[in-house]
Amino acid sequence: MSSVGLLYVGAVLCINGLMLLGLIPAKAAAAMNLFVGGMQVVFPTIILVQSGGDPAIILGASGLFLFGFTYLYVAWNALTGASGEGLGWFSLFVACCAVVYGILQFTTVHDPVFGMIWFSWAALWLLFFLLLALGKDSLDRWTGWFALFLGVATGAVPAFLLLTGAYRTGMTEGLIAGVILAVLFVVAAVLGRRSGTGPGSAPAAPAETPRATTV
Repeated sequence: MSSVGLLYVGAVLCINGLMLLGLIPAKAAAAMNLFVGGMQVVFPTIILVQSGGDPAIILGASGLFLFGFTYLYVAWNALTGASGEGLGWFSLFVACCAVVYGILQFTTVHDPVFGMIWFSWAALWLLFFLLLALGKDSLDRWTGWFALFLGVATGAVPAFLLLTGAYRTGMTEGLIAGVILAVLFVVAAVLGRRSGTGPGSAPAAPAETPRATTV
């Protein structure tokens, strides 16, 4: 994924995480999902047209569509009020593909850090599937916190490292990244459980129900 595209993937993950946490109404988040979703469809299409059939370039561009279609789907649901089941099942497809892309990062691309990042995205999209398709509403705040954390940890941080030429990858860096992402997954679960219970806790959803619209 390009560094510029990755930066804005991080932004929209943060926005959608805040939406699930009840801090941003779904319609207020639709614009960012439209902008980033459109970018993640148009840019990889241009890359594919100019790839000259290079398998490495095609592989790199192909994963971007998963994000683009997801965010456009989110925007569609937010603006039309459609239910989230279709988006939830699509999220399962994305989660399965993300596992494959993660494996390919280790075996073909030789980038263990992004292998771990893809695995964390698979975990996030699996949560979206459970929340949206299967109606596991108790996961909404866990999913929101994890999306917010990944927006920073797998979007903004690696994007700026790539943009400044400071990005490094290898098995050691991949192991460190994996540990950090696993810790964020657990912390999100703990925060989601705590913030969803007790007197005075924040509402589970804004007026436009995130379960129907959010990824």
